[in-house]
Amino acid sequence: MTDQMGLVLFGDVVGSRRDSVGSSAWLRELVGQLDEAYAGSRLAPFGFTQGDELQGLLTPEADPIEAVLLAALGPEQRHMRWVAVRGSVDVDPGAGDAPATERTGPAFVAARETIAAARAGRDRLVVVTGQPDVDELLADLCPALADLLADLTGRQRLVARLALIDDLRQSEVADRLNVRRATISVSFSRARIRSLQRLVAGIRRVYSSGSSDPWRDGTRGEPT
Repeated sequence: MTDQMGLVLFGDVVGSRRDSVGSSAWLRELVGQLDEAYAGSRLAPFGFTQGDELQGLLTPEADPIEAVLLAALGPEQRHMRWVAVRGSVDVDPGAGDAPATERTGPAFVAARETIAAARAGRDRLVVVTGQPDVDELLADLCPALADLLADLTGRQRLVARLALIDDLRQSEVADRLNVRRATISVSFSRARIRSLQRLVAGIRRVYSSGSSDPWRDGTRGEPT
């Protein structure tokens, strides 16, 4: 068994017990989307740890916010809780392409503890890099993103997806949806798209600033 740096990503459907069958079906579809979206940065396939929770193992440089946006801005949105923890993971050279649910290591332990705390505190998005100054900023920014995404209507999610994931301008969104630009301008305003764009960009910059490897040189402990 060897260890390496990775990004552990946990996600579960909030209130899934009210519709466990529907939640599981939705998560299976989401797992397929995430496997495709992270094809170049997966250390293991996405998989289920239980009926309402998914788990992924990515390279430490991977962007966890992409998963959050894909889940929140889909046509059949369900409210999700996300935890992303960067740290050391155990890798069995003989495991091949085993799913993340079969991997272990300090980052997985930290992720399990973090998502349990997030459930207890009703937090929707927690990102941990292991660098306290970076994580303090992320703790301030991530809840705001989760709240803004949760407030979107179905139509607003579609517009936000085109702007945030497909990176289209207002005029391009209008062309894609075959509506007037003035209509999209109203949607951008009501959905606070520009605020979402700035917040997403800010979170990504802060997260990237913590992309150095603080564990490899022994200057910091494992994330907790």
